[in-house]
Amino acid sequence: MNRTIFITATILGMLAIILGAFAAHGLKSLIPLESQHTFETGVRYQMYHAFFLLIIGNLKRLSVKAKRTIYYLVIIGLVFFSGSIYGLATNTLTTFDFKSIGFITPVGGLFLILAWLILLINFLKMRTDKL
Repeated sequence: MNRTIFITATILGMLAIILGAFAAHGLKSLIPLESQHTFETGVRYQMYHAFFLLIIGNLKRLSVKAKRTIYYLVIIGLVFFSGSIYGLATNTLTTFDFKSIGFITPVGGLFLILAWLILLINFLKMRTDKL
């Protein structure tokens, strides 16, 4: 599981850098400044959670079950949260109206919060000498 987490985290990190550069340079003249900031929010949360997965993969005291649960919550959360934000920010550039699926953004945020909550619960279950 750790290998999968590490590979996914590095891919998410690389994509965040690519998407951030694309937003700063490629989208600059195509979408309004407010939409650029919105897009950057998606990039920022993607990068935060790439680092989060790197940390999860390195935690020796965390069970495989907890790691797997956190992993899937983060992946689904990022697809819903950051993915929908990317679509909403670039909505004027496509024929698909991303506003029709905008309701999944907070659902994605909830999945990301749940991933952190699972980590917290696992930390609270550990004896203090094992942290």
